Amino acid sequence: MLQWLCIAGLIVIPTAILLWLIFRGGRTTESQRALRLFKLRREALEAKFFDLAVLRGVPRGLTWVRCDWKPDVSFARDIETGLLTAFVGVEIHFEAIAGGEMEDVEAVGHFREASAVFHYQSGVWGTGGKALFNMSPAEAVHRLAGQYTPVETA
Repeated sequence: MLQWLCIAGLIVIPTAILLWLIFRGGRTTESQRALRLFKLRREALEAKFFDLAVLRGVPRGLTWVRCDWKPDVSFARDIETGLLTAFVGVEIHFEAIAGGEMEDVEAVGHFREASAVFHYQSGVWGTGGKALFNMSPAEAVHRLAGQYTPVETA
């Protein structure tokens, strides 16, 4: 009887451990799912960002012409809320509104570097069309270190 218990233990315990490792390792975390979903939905999110940014009317006196998206993305988590955020590199091109105060400003024709902001909440990525001007994604996470903590994407 003792011999059977030892044999069963040698088979059952390693099998149970192996199954636990397989199923545990197969499960992805919410953050991993969010990062994958961002990659899949990025193009649609960029279009949504542009549409909402145009409606915001910032900066005043300028019209958004287009966004040239860069490949660099930095992910961070809001320290207070835990909300996952993506900062995406973008070059934003503007035109002055005809008859407006910016019409004669030469610099209007120059593109602006910025980080577009996206948030992941309740299983969905979204944006409010907010841009952090003069900041790369990595700079945005660094400058907002009191509000965000970096998320590794490896």
